[in-house]
Amino acid sequence: MDELILYRNLKHEDIFTGMCALAGNTEGSSNDLATRVVSELINLAVRYGFEGNLWHCFLSYTLINNENPYTLRAERRGETGGTLEDAALHDIRVFMRLFRFDLMSMGKNWGSSIPELLSDFRLSHGENEGETFNKRIRDRIVGLSQRLAGAADESSFLKELNSYYRDFGVGKYGQHKAFRIRHDAGSKMVIEPITRVKHVYLDDLIGLERQKKRLKDNTEAFLKGRKANNVLLFGDAGTGKSTCIKGILNEYFEDGLRVIEIFKHQFKDINDVVKEIKNRNYKFIIYMDDLSFEDAEVEYKYLKAVIEGGLEKKPDNIRIYATSNRRHLIHEGFSDKLDRKVTDDIHESDTVQEKLSLSDRFGEKIYFGRPGKKEFDSIVLELAHRRKIPVEDDYLLYEANKWELSHGGKSGRTAEQFMDYVEGIFLEEKRT
Repeated sequence: MDELILYRNLKHEDIFTGMCALAGNTEGSSNDLATRVVSELINLAVRYGFEGNLWHCFLSYTLINNENPYTLRAERRGETGGTLEDAALHDIRVFMRLFRFDLMSMGKNWGSSIPELLSDFRLSHGENEGETFNKRIRDRIVGLSQRLAGAADESSFLKELNSYYRDFGVGKYGQHKAFRIRHDAGSKMVIEPITRVKHVYLDDLIGLERQKKRLKDNTEAFLKGRKANNVLLFGDAGTGKSTCIKGILNEYFEDGLRVIEIFKHQFKDINDVVKEIKNRNYKFIIYMDDLSFEDAEVEYKYLKAVIEGGLEKKPDNIRIYATSNRRHLIHEGFSDKLDRKVTDDIHESDTVQEKLSLSDRFGEKIYFGRPGKKEFDSIVLELAHRRKIPVEDDYLLYEANKWELSHGGKSGRTAEQFMDYVEGIFLEEKRT
């Protein structure tokens, strides 16, 4: 492992150390060491959903997560060529030796069934994904491990890796859709994956055809490298604004779309976020949910400069999508509209423009309004049809309209909550 040039700082280095000791049949090759290594590999298998040869899956997972000059270049360009590729080939020869460890021969020294656990691991019946990766991501990694294990030489091995880097990327952005930011113990900003994203698509939203089309058109232009705007989704609560963001994330993930969620108190970190992602081979939406500011809050001034007002060129692979119940994002009082003779603000019109200018930096503004009674009834009936609720339409609508009167009024969210109540409580009460 000390021979590696580019693929340094590998994750789970203790597993590498342990397996190399076992393969070398050194004095450290004991049953205790073998069981510890196997235990760690099985823990990873359950977490990520790996099956088959766990050692090969682990090696593949390591290769696609190591961000180094070669892998980042391959993510953007595919094959790189030159001396950088020569250095990569040097490291690939090391990994090919690791792939060729004979687990069954190694196991003869352990005197147990441990090799079988490593070479042909299976999840429980009906389980098709891990705690971290869904089935699609898991299958990619398992499939790559099988292709790498069958590679005839280092050139074929590297070609398979390059294809993966180009198609899916390297590191956390290659395996996850959504991210949030946090600070580590040293107060350094870290972008971490959100491992479970609700599987909702735009077609799951009933109605809102005009809003969905405008959002899709802007997002598709962004993904195809054409001019695209920052987007503000504003309007009444519970009308599908945030769900639309989840929908486009799930719909366009395979096209390279990623979403990073940032809250108002984290605006000071936006420049660091942009610095980390601006040269990656993905399209990033910085997502701000329920964005609004009160008079005393001044973070909006910082956000204005970040969106469109600083000297640095705006990265082509980053756009900001925000949701808000306010069209202008910043609280406006009647005093903002009063004649300046009766206020203490000499330049009252400038104050109003200052508050409006943040909203104006979103080139695409999409309004989401509450549905009328007819639209609300249609949403309820469509949800009932999708969930196969065995209740007559007239009776269901009667109960739905009773529900919305005491649960926040007509909205898509209220309809969803009503259907959860029907499935979880109402139907059970009817049965008893």
